[in-house]
Amino acid sequence: MELALVADRNRNSRLLIVPALFDEANKLRRLTVEVMRRLDAAGIDCFLPDLPGSNESLAPLEAQSLEVWRNAVAAAAAHFRATHVLTVRAGALLAPDGLPGWHYAPVGGASVLRQLLRARTIAAREAGRDETIPDLMALAVSEGLELGGYRLSAALFAALSEAVPAAAPGPCIIDQDMLDGPGLWLRAEPDESRTQADALAAAVALGITA
Repeated sequence: MELALVADRNRNSRLLIVPALFDEANKLRRLTVEVMRRLDAAGIDCFLPDLPGSNESLAPLEAQSLEVWRNAVAAAAAHFRATHVLTVRAGALLAPDGLPGWHYAPVGGASVLRQLLRARTIAAREAGRDETIPDLMALAVSEGLELGGYRLSAALFAALSEAVPAAAPGPCIIDQDMLDGPGLWLRAEPDESRTQADALAAAVALGITA
């Protein structure tokens, strides 16, 4: 059992939101919740589940795999009777089959891992340690690795390094340039943007009600 943030009034339109992963999930949490509030006001039920091993989950992150996450998202879609899906960034890697919807600024797993690896090497250099990305990757695929405070198993690291969002036909793409300004995941700390939340919610609401 996992927790979920929900806005459920038993309406016909029911949107499952698959969050971004790792540090990007923190940076985009406020935006995601603000989008939910706007969609709730527009008459759309919304569901944002915790992935196993994330947020309030009691499951250890190091025990998770990409397949476990995909199964969890599919189970959430069935549990909440979702009619549509919105994925955020690398959440696109976990999108359940058969649901119409949107990928917001989708990204592959290798890109997410590169950001985490780069951040670790910078922190190591500042601490006087010599770590290189190739060495860290070799360690990750053999033993697993802690990146940005997240302990990833070897299996999860390997699967993410090869995972890409499903090709068309599939959910529509909402590129960042359709919103106002650069992506909030690029900022050093979690932040918010009302204009980006407005634009993202409007794109989804228009697609659902069209």
